[in-house]
Amino acid sequence: MPDIDFYRAEIEHMRTQVGRQRKEILQLQRAGIATAAAELLLGRMLAKIERLCTERDRLKKERGGPTKGRVLGGRSW
Repeated sequence: MPDIDFYRAEIEHMRTQVGRQRKEILQLQRAGIATAAAELLLGRMLAKIERLCTERDRLKKERGGPTKGRVLGGRSW
């Protein structure tokens, strides 16, 4: 099973790909070419990123660790 670093790297890679896909869609639109297929692909890419983020968050929660920014004992005064 992949570790959290794999998911982080894959999310970063997919976000780069999404940026390229968006630029390509804009170029197609400017040229007057239909973009329905490209937009469907973009939707699938975004859905994959959501799944990867969900899995990353699950692994992060499982691992535990410090709870940055949370007050565990209530008020301190």
